[in-house]
Amino acid sequence: MKTLKTMVAALAASTAMFVAIAHANALDELTVAYFLEWPTPNQYAQANKIYAEQLGIKVNWVSFDAGTAMSAAMASGDVHISFSQGVTPFLVATAAGQDLQVVDIAVSYSDNDNCVVRSELEIDKGNVAAELKGKKVAVPLGTAAHSGFLAQMKHFGIAESDLTIVDMAPSDSAAAFSQPNTDLAMVCGWGGSLRTMKEHGNVLISGAEKEAVVGKVFDVTSIPTSFGEENPELLAKFLKITADMNAKYAADRAPMMADITKESGMDLAGTTAVIDVFTFPTVEEQLSDAWMGGFVAKYFTDSAKSLEESGKIKALSDYNALVNTSYLEAASKL
Repeated sequence: MKTLKTMVAALAASTAMFVAIAHANALDELTVAYFLEWPTPNQYAQANKIYAEQLGIKVNWVSFDAGTAMSAAMASGDVHISFSQGVTPFLVATAAGQDLQVVDIAVSYSDNDNCVVRSELEIDKGNVAAELKGKKVAVPLGTAAHSGFLAQMKHFGIAESDLTIVDMAPSDSAAAFSQPNTDLAMVCGWGGSLRTMKEHGNVLISGAEKEAVVGKVFDVTSIPTSFGEENPELLAKFLKITADMNAKYAADRAPMMADITKESGMDLAGTTAVIDVFTFPTVEEQLSDAWMGGFVAKYFTDSAKSLEESGKIKALSDYNALVNTSYLEAASKL
């Protein structure tokens, strides 16, 4: 029989080995996906290297044009965290078998994601059902803007088959839409691209009316499930820094705006115009039934069902497991 001294020595050795292995496998760099022309308070921390300082590792920020590309980057292992990924690309990726989870609500923005019709066509919500049919529309497929487009077309009684739909990133469609000889009757997008689109057209619905048709429009912070399981403390700290920046912004945004403007790749006027229609839920709000405590899983279920009915995905049977509040709960205690 082993003596107590021998057992303690063996336990100490195995613990030392475990710590050595954990240290060897620890991340030495963190890569975060984000959007340009999408100003958020955490970009102040990005600009001032607060994430790197508090996490103790190098943090790489990589910009993307769409949430679908974020999903692909997470699948390949090139990205650990996708900040402000749209709901639709998240649902598309998980329906395709990608093992992702939502760990945070990045931003809510009903009026910063919409479709715009060309001004000279004089199309509005009163005549869109008749006047838009047969025309060409640019939509970033598989994104929140795509889901919003589908909801609006269903509301107005327009079938997808009634339109010529082309897949274009908002920055590309905004540039094409600005040309006088464009054949695009309508374009859909968000952020700075949406502001550019509005210079040459009008939205069909906005505000409370749009939210009644489309529902809440929000982005999430998403991760590969394995990343969270392997790096729970790192992820909780990342979310805590993000929450701290949101709180700092709510208290007094003025000292932050120059850095947010710089990291978003916009001018101050553009940054202000976009961020003014954003809301950033507090940790307490995110953990409540209004968000990750109940609403988000139901929203995913309903949105996935809608996407399935339109032939875009095969919905999962349960979305509760895709909403993981444990990391945000841990962040709230730091």
